[in-house]
Amino acid sequence: MLTVTRTPLRVSLFGGGTDYPEYFERAPGAVIGMAIDKYIIIAALDLIGCQEYNYRLSYSRLEHCNEVGQIEHPVVREVLKHFDIDRRLDISIISDLPAAGSGLGSSSAFTVGFLRTVYALRDQKPTKIELSKKAIEVEREILRENVGVQDQLHAAFGGINRFDFSGSAIRISPVQMSSAAVQQLNASMVLVHTGIARRATTTVANQIAVTRARAIDKELSELYRLVEECVTLLEEGSAGWIAQLGEMLSASWRIKRTLSRDVSNAVLDELFETIIASGAYGAKLCGAGGGGFFLALMPPERIPALAKRVAPLSVIPIAVDVDGSTLIYRQTR
Repeated sequence: MLTVTRTPLRVSLFGGGTDYPEYFERAPGAVIGMAIDKYIIIAALDLIGCQEYNYRLSYSRLEHCNEVGQIEHPVVREVLKHFDIDRRLDISIISDLPAAGSGLGSSSAFTVGFLRTVYALRDQKPTKIELSKKAIEVEREILRENVGVQDQLHAAFGGINRFDFSGSAIRISPVQMSSAAVQQLNASMVLVHTGIARRATTTVANQIAVTRARAIDKELSELYRLVEECVTLLEEGSAGWIAQLGEMLSASWRIKRTLSRDVSNAVLDELFETIIASGAYGAKLCGAGGGGFFLALMPPERIPALAKRVAPLSVIPIAVDVDGSTLIYRQTR
């Protein structure tokens, strides 16, 4: 049997850093962001019996194993162990964009997508919040990763959402935008690749340390404040709202640069200034920082000029994904 899932990557607009338990267990946290139309596809095929291995994994590398415990991919290994999966599997993983160091929540999107795949193998249909919480459990409790809790939610739910965190409670509030506003947003958004791939582990570890020490509470509270301002802007859709949103992105990026010395560097600062000089309303680096992609908002007619100016770096138009993690194919026999 063949099972195929599709799970979106995400861009976080505002509130990043307040989605860590180290912060929201003592102060309210909130984020707003969206799933985007760039995906991780996972295909799992039951092996038929004549192969010399019990597990084959194809991603940036190729693995052949006979025991689950021999699998080197940590998420695949631990999820199969967690659910006591003993069937022989060929698992292929492909992604629209580079998975490592993108700042687009690819690690959590993969965890959500692989869980969706395993649930399908078990003939189970989890709710979106169940899927999100299980992904958070896998990453934070089983793998002990330094991750927040927004990426799993974006990947599972899709769409544009505000997520509020307080203690152990999570509240999901879909942003109520008009179709015209969504179309305007879709036409104005691009990702600009920095040419730098960097795992967020070091940057996030430093940020968590200063969060625990309450050294950046002022900055995090300002990022939290921007969440409500963004929701109002998106839902009202008044004249000039895209330009205002861009200015807010740039403001949040300047705040974020102060959270850790690993967030930015001279190369990234120069690229940001180039994006703004090309006519963008505003921009911010996605994810924890240090590399990956800038999200930029700009008049659609200026996007070709930006692409020419930053070449050979990639400029990639994006749009909102509304489905979240989805089972797109299930062969029943």
